[in-house]
Amino acid sequence: MDNYKQLVFGAKPKWTVILSATACGASALVLLLKWFGHQQSWKKIQEAKVRREKSLQRAEYAVCQFNESHPETDTSLILSLSLAELSKQLKDGTLTPQAVFHSYMEKTLEVNRRLNCCTEVLLESWDQLEDIDSHKDGLLYGVPVSIKENIGYKGHDSTCGVICKLDLPATGDSVLVEVLKRQGAIPFVKTNVPQGLQSFDCGNPIYGLTLNPHNPQKTSGGSSGGEGALIGGGGSVLGIGSDIGGSIRIPSSFCGICGFKPTANRLSLRGASSCIRGQKSVLSSLGPMARDVDSLALCMHALLCDHMFILDPTVPPIPFNQQVYQSSKPLRIGYYENDGYAMPSPSMSRALRETKALLEKAGHTLVSFSPPRLIYAIHELGIRGLLGDGCTTLLSNLKGGPVDPCLRVQIIPYSLPRTVKKILSVLLKPIFPRIAASLDSLRGVGSVQDLWRHHADVEDYMHEVIAEWRRCELDVLLCPMIGPAYIHNYPGQLISTITYTFIYNLLNFPAGVVPVSTVTAEDEEELRHYKGNYGDVWDKLYKKAVTGGEGLPVAVQCVALPWQDELCLRFMREVEMLVREDKK
Repeated sequence: MDNYKQLVFGAKPKWTVILSATACGASALVLLLKWFGHQQSWKKIQEAKVRREKSLQRAEYAVCQFNESHPETDTSLILSLSLAELSKQLKDGTLTPQAVFHSYMEKTLEVNRRLNCCTEVLLESWDQLEDIDSHKDGLLYGVPVSIKENIGYKGHDSTCGVICKLDLPATGDSVLVEVLKRQGAIPFVKTNVPQGLQSFDCGNPIYGLTLNPHNPQKTSGGSSGGEGALIGGGGSVLGIGSDIGGSIRIPSSFCGICGFKPTANRLSLRGASSCIRGQKSVLSSLGPMARDVDSLALCMHALLCDHMFILDPTVPPIPFNQQVYQSSKPLRIGYYENDGYAMPSPSMSRALRETKALLEKAGHTLVSFSPPRLIYAIHELGIRGLLGDGCTTLLSNLKGGPVDPCLRVQIIPYSLPRTVKKILSVLLKPIFPRIAASLDSLRGVGSVQDLWRHHADVEDYMHEVIAEWRRCELDVLLCPMIGPAYIHNYPGQLISTITYTFIYNLLNFPAGVVPVSTVTAEDEEELRHYKGNYGDVWDKLYKKAVTGGEGLPVAVQCVALPWQDELCLRFMREVEMLVREDKK
């Protein structure tokens, strides 16, 4: 027997054998638990897909029934109307809410089949439609409104594209959804987002990839990419998105529509979901997206009402200032063509120059301006603050399931230990200074004391920019807007280019985008010689990302000081009007 034990176990002591067996058992258990977890994740994903498919099928059936009983409905006419025209005809009874609702529902279903931009139809919207005349005095009476997936709607998930938030339906409507309903609007569909809301691409493991309405090889942008695609494709006349680094403005630019990021907390965020809730260094905003600026202004006018101020007393009770929005006095406008960090594409530069010329011709004064210490602001204040815990919270939301291809490359540096990030940043600094600075900022801020100091630095920087703004005596600012739309999966590799939008989230300045042109053959030819400001890997990737963009929309960005949202919208309307007149 002893010889047998020697043969089987060798000369090892019994406790070593026991430990080895325990370790093997533990490893097997871990693998089993991981397998079980992935099985549960896939089950949740499949259930979510089934729910979406059922909602789409029921919506399609309801639309068919309505069309059969109302063959006189002129869907093409309804879809061609601006929000102002649509609202007017709903108010005077020329159009019925039922005809408008089913026309947009039908178009949404068609656009979604092409672009995969919707996460589910809100079937409760039919119940609201039956009772819609009780809100006939609302500024948005009878208007169907699409909402970004992370905006709370009672009984429905707000997953932010991550599996751990599946099967956690909202217990009540978000404040903005409540206000939309009070104003007579009908939230009827939720729209797609990138995983974790952390990319300006638009794909996640639950709902898949959203395509650009102008070119399916290109992304619709993010994180409000489903909204951009749906509105740009004609399936919605008005939508609500959110913006923490350009998430309203980028998809608006890529999809050829208008989008507005208000001053943070001008509109209530209560009931909107996030994967980094509690982060205060860079503030998020909810805001409208639509085909024209007047639609954005009408939406802001409707939302900035007593009902919202009562539902969320933390929002300053500042009604919409129609007088400022409708003003026509000449403006003193700052501008810059290149922020010195990410060189704009040829079409971006041309759009900026042409818009500047139109504004000067109209009697406005244009003066050169650039945000001071931009690299410091983006890396040391912006990224370091946004991911202040070293990416821990964000990464925890991605556990338990696959990482989407849109986010995969971006997540790799997030996952590195803080020490490794620091070592790599030091090694890369002489060769790739932008990449090195980005890696270092991903380490976060460290201690609570460091966080407080960081918040103070952000506040100081904001006042530094405002002081320079005042010195130049500016009313508003004109600057390039990221574009044209990138090829899918490139945004996750190109966080360098969001400097044009991200800086105004850090500063908490209201900002919006207006489409002003399209990419020309000449732009594409000039792009062949693009070198960028640094000539590094990011510049080379950017050139590839925007190549093949002929015919795609190009926008400019309009900016104002905090709480001057109406002035920003007025400036956007001025740009829109001048561009329209120039094209006649």
